[in-house]
Amino acid sequence: MQKTGWLIYRKTDATTNHTFIQWFLEEAKKQNVNLQLVIREELQIGIQQNKYKLWIRHHPVKSPDFAIVRTIEPQLNTFLEQMDIFVFNSAETSCICNHKGLTHMAVKKLHVPMVDTIFTTTDSLSSIPPMPFPFVIKEVAGRGGKQVHAVRDASSWEMLLPTLPKVDIVIQDCDVRLGRDIRVFVVGKEIIGAVLRKNNNDFRANFKLGGSAESYSLNDSERDIVQTIINHFHFGMVGIDFLMDHQGKLLFNEIEDVVGSRTLSATSNINIVKKYIQWIKDQMR
Repeated sequence: MQKTGWLIYRKTDATTNHTFIQWFLEEAKKQNVNLQLVIREELQIGIQQNKYKLWIRHHPVKSPDFAIVRTIEPQLNTFLEQMDIFVFNSAETSCICNHKGLTHMAVKKLHVPMVDTIFTTTDSLSSIPPMPFPFVIKEVAGRGGKQVHAVRDASSWEMLLPTLPKVDIVIQDCDVRLGRDIRVFVVGKEIIGAVLRKNNNDFRANFKLGGSAESYSLNDSERDIVQTIINHFHFGMVGIDFLMDHQGKLLFNEIEDVVGSRTLSATSNINIVKKYIQWIKDQMR
C-alpha cells in the first residue's frame, strides 16, 4: 500500500528551498511514496470535541502516514506524534537540537570533547565578563551562524551588552581554528558524508555567510566520536557540526535539526534525499 506523507515548510522557506523541495517530491515519487508539500501557515492543529484534528486552509483533512517537518516548532512535531503519525525529525530531536544549551548538556553525558561553555540568559549578564576574552555569545535558538557575537575585548563587551535581546544564550571559549568547521551528514544511524567548511573573512564558517566547502574524510577516531552521538539520539536526517582545536581535533559544536544539503551536494555525488526517503520507508515497516 502506498504511503502518504507531508513535507512541511513555512511559506518563505518553501520559496527559498524550492529546488530542494522538488528533489524531495521527485525522489518520493520514484520510491512509490505520495509526498505532498504542506505550507505551515495553511496548516492548523488542535483538539475538537476532545479529538486531535488537522485542518488545511480551514478544511478538515485526513492525517498522513508520516510527516517530514522542516520547520522549527517542537510543539508541531509533538502534536503529530500524538496522532500516531511518524514524524521526522522526532519531537525529542527537535526540542533538544534547536536549543544549543540543551544540546550541549545532552552531548556532555557522552564524554564527547567540546569547548568550555556557560549557560545563562542575556539579562543575567553584567559588566564583568563571564570568561576570559576572547569568547562568543550564541542565542540558543540561532541558526545558520546568525545570532552569534564575537567578543574580543572589554570594549566590544561593553558595546554588545545593551544590544542583546532578552533570550537564553550560551557563552563559549573560542580558542579554536576560527572560520573552520566540519559538518557531518547523518541519516538514521548512518554517517552519509562530511564536509569541511571554511571562511577566511569571518570567524563563522557557514556556507551562507560566504564560506566555501570541500569534501572531508573522517578518520577512525572522528567516526567513533560521531557514532557515539548518533547511537544516543533517534535521528532522521541531521547535520552534526564540529569545531577544530589547534591540533585539528574535533570539538562538538551543535546539531542541525532542519539541515540542508547544499554543501554535501556541491562536494559529492551523494543523493542524501534518496537515502532519507528509503530510511523513512524502512522505519514505517
